[in-house]
Amino acid sequence: MPQTLAATDAVELAVVERSGFVESRHSGAAVVLSSDGVVVERLGDVEAPILPRSSLKPLQALACLTAGAPLEGEQLVLAAASHSGTDRHVGVVRDILSAARLGEEDLGCPPAWPGDQATRDELVRDHAEPSRIRMNCSGKHAAMLLTCTTTGWDPRGYLDPEHPLQVHIRDVIERLVGQKVSTTAVDGCGAPVYAMSLMGLSKAVHRIGTASQTSPFALHRQAGTLVRAVRANPWAIDGPGRPDTIAIEHLGVFAKTGAEGVMVMVAPNGATVALKILDGNGRAATAVALRLLERAGALASADVAETMTRLPLSVSGGGRDVGAIRPAF
Repeated sequence: MPQTLAATDAVELAVVERSGFVESRHSGAAVVLSSDGVVVERLGDVEAPILPRSSLKPLQALACLTAGAPLEGEQLVLAAASHSGTDRHVGVVRDILSAARLGEEDLGCPPAWPGDQATRDELVRDHAEPSRIRMNCSGKHAAMLLTCTTTGWDPRGYLDPEHPLQVHIRDVIERLVGQKVSTTAVDGCGAPVYAMSLMGLSKAVHRIGTASQTSPFALHRQAGTLVRAVRANPWAIDGPGRPDTIAIEHLGVFAKTGAEGVMVMVAPNGATVALKILDGNGRAATAVALRLLERAGALASADVAETMTRLPLSVSGGGRDVGAIRPAF
């Protein structure tokens, strides 16, 4: 079993303050790359393997593109999204399934309620049940199914790590990360997820985030198309009022949260951060990533400060704000 990130190899990344008292602390590891891919800061052990969870989705979506999936615009963003399950999100997922000539019953992700509270409330009022298409990974799964039907691969069993689709995805991931996969796990949605170091993850995301749509290399052109689509449709990657969408809308970054406290983010100039919060609580992940890019000179301090006010970072007491979640540096 590979040696994973340990508490002794982590540093304090964020704190939670209540009435001036530090109530909780979040430790972890992070790496920051400059616009040309040089390491400018590392905090904690960035070589220990972690599971990137949904921060892997941009790599998986790019692999679907390289296999020939006809995804563009909003559909391409949903392929990389952890969406909040609004009707608008679900409509795009249905369009992807329609292009694949498949239905919701073909999705391999589990049924779930939408993350968007207003949408969930409406479904409850209508006596609806959790559904696969409302699950936040349904866009990724629909894209995987479309990739199968486009290439002629049997969509049945598409989540098996040895299915041709997953073999192709793993190959693309290894090319981008620059490391061979040593551990394969099952993600929360049922798809394979691969262990890798934060260093490897940061390099992969940097390659995607700085790719040009005019590159002579097809992989780079497709990566550039993906990033441009996300920045043009920030609502689709997450949801209204949610951290990734807020950061993209207000700062023009490319951001993708992963479960268990993982975050990757690329500034408009190409500077990149990848981080993992050790206790798995991601409530501070966006704020920490923004502060690290600010420290690297990739984001203006005033813009970061203004964006922080829009993130869900307040600590309440007695019906009013009495503190905040904030980066520890």
